[in-house]
Amino acid sequence: MTRVKKSWRRWWVASLLLVVVGLGLISILTARAYLTAPGPLDLADTAHGSPVVLDRNGKLLRAFTMEDGRWRLPATLDDVDPRFVAMLLAYEDHRFYAHQGVDFEALSRAALQWLWHRHIVSGGSTLTMQVARLLEPRQEKSIAAKLRQIVRAIEIERHHSKKEILDLYFALAPYGGNIEGIRAASLAYFGREPKRLSIAQAALLVALPQAPEVRRPDRFPAIAETARDRVLDRVTARGIITRAERDAVKHESMPKARRPFPTLAAHAAEEALRADTKHRIHRLTLDATWQASLEALARDNAQRLGPKISVAILVIDNQTGEIRAHVGSPDYFSAARAGAIDMTEALRSPGSALKPFIYALAFETGLAHPETMLEDRPTRYGLYAPEDFTLGYEGNVTARHALQMSLNLPAVELLAAVGPARFLARLHNAGADIVLPKDSPPGLAVGLGGLGIRLVDLTRLYAGLARGGSVPNLIERKAEATATAKEPLRRVTEPVAAWYVADILRGAPPPENAPYGKLAFKTGTSYGYRDAFAVGFDKNDTIGVWVGRPDNGAVPGLVGRLAAAPILFDAFARIGSTYENLPQPPGVLIARNAELPPPLRHLRQDAPKTFAATETAALKIVYPPTGSRVDLGLSEHAAPASPLALKAQGGVPPFTWIVNGAPIGTPDLRRQSTWAPDGAGFARVSVMDAKGASDSVVVRLE
Repeated sequence: MTRVKKSWRRWWVASLLLVVVGLGLISILTARAYLTAPGPLDLADTAHGSPVVLDRNGKLLRAFTMEDGRWRLPATLDDVDPRFVAMLLAYEDHRFYAHQGVDFEALSRAALQWLWHRHIVSGGSTLTMQVARLLEPRQEKSIAAKLRQIVRAIEIERHHSKKEILDLYFALAPYGGNIEGIRAASLAYFGREPKRLSIAQAALLVALPQAPEVRRPDRFPAIAETARDRVLDRVTARGIITRAERDAVKHESMPKARRPFPTLAAHAAEEALRADTKHRIHRLTLDATWQASLEALARDNAQRLGPKISVAILVIDNQTGEIRAHVGSPDYFSAARAGAIDMTEALRSPGSALKPFIYALAFETGLAHPETMLEDRPTRYGLYAPEDFTLGYEGNVTARHALQMSLNLPAVELLAAVGPARFLARLHNAGADIVLPKDSPPGLAVGLGGLGIRLVDLTRLYAGLARGGSVPNLIERKAEATATAKEPLRRVTEPVAAWYVADILRGAPPPENAPYGKLAFKTGTSYGYRDAFAVGFDKNDTIGVWVGRPDNGAVPGLVGRLAAAPILFDAFARIGSTYENLPQPPGVLIARNAELPPPLRHLRQDAPKTFAATETAALKIVYPPTGSRVDLGLSEHAAPASPLALKAQGGVPPFTWIVNGAPIGTPDLRRQSTWAPDGAGFARVSVMDAKGASDSVVVRLE
């Protein structure tokens, strides 16, 4: 009998073990089936985000919304203040690094609290579960949805590191409205990167994702403040911050409105997106610090110079050809200043800004030396009779003095010797996009600005002088650096000629309060006072500045030396220039005029010309043009903002100016004058010379 009982007992034990094993296998298979039922986790949405343009160091220049209007900027654990991370984990998931996606202790506590109180007292979701919910958002709140989150959290933990999980949370967490991710939220609410958050700011951003719409500080500041203070209390209890820190920051006010996202280098950023539509992150060669400082410089000077004035600034690294700052306008969003137009790319007349390249070509070909004597006196070249800007003449001058003082007659004399077609061909071969007036052959007027050139090309040519004549290939997008570096370099002149020009320009008289002898620079003023240029360089950097109106309107008194040169020197100071001189190349001849070889002491008189004394050109008013509208800042009840500039050519001095039938001033030997109108409207301007010849124009003053 005893044997029978033992036999039955063994049988029951064996059967029970079989049942347990069977149930275990069934449970494992069921769990496995449940885990794989939802299919693989789709992370494709995490690759989508706001296109962003970064500077050379990874700083944000400009961001754009996604196609659906959301802001989602890239951010990782390395981009976030470690104290924010500590506060987030202390408040949301203090066992984050211990669990495998699910904190069963927290879930059990939350379930018991719900059973006892019949409402949610505390959540049991881990950060991993929240990431799962963000990856697969569901509106319903049910046990099935929670189970799915648990399954997905376990799956996420199996395939991703803790850092990668935090990166997903930082990229996807909602912060109210169309703001997603910690970086977008930090910029939108506080105007700063998440690495620079204060304690109170970090606490608010910890609290927002739990109820982003209800706690938005720009709409519900009281609710947001309560939520922030709750976070501060909990992280204090966990030892993340001290009581003193908590009490001090609780008095910080809530942000009242969202801040605009950065819009530095707006024109360069838009061009980067147009050039590359496949990638989300675009890195430029610009320096965000320089860019912000120079944009402020352009904005301040544009406001000082007039309501419709625009300013453009370009900075080139001479060694690499990288563009370090690109200011296309002082205010991208200003309609009055046509801020959306990138004036670094606009064709404008450079005035005298191309003269250094005439001298460089003459030095290179052996026609002249910096101490060669040139003539600054009234001279005609067929029908062309250039004049100096001041309408005064200095007689015989050295090439050095002529270029430093930007005298027109010596520059035209050199251009006649080297040939305008040869000069333009050299600029074209150096990579500059030169545009001549329609159906106009190359003439001597090109030396004084009778052509169109972009600021970017002009600045690049000057960078060639700083590099000993080798013009750099410009790089603005990091992605194109390798391909651009392989392109062959072009030359605008030879090293000795480049050094001569740089040495001369370093001695040009600087604007008021600017350092003398530090910077090689040249200014230019276009015909009719429409454009003011200043371009300068040292060994390291070249900066180009343009000032004017984007609509090509005339601005009386707009002169390169007065309007653009001060901006140029200020720009060099803002980038921290050391004003390092160019090294002297072999072959430089340092000598006074009397010590030069005889052929270099005076320019050979090869150009066909006759002195102006033998023939008098017809008297003509060249500014203002007849039928033009001149904006002087006039209004019906206000005094004129600036006088009207008057300029004539030809005729026999002295000259008498007459406006609306009344003479202004006394007869003057100069061919230019000014008149201060007493209001807006039409005006007839006339000029009469010593022989009684006259010319008249009708203009509208505004």
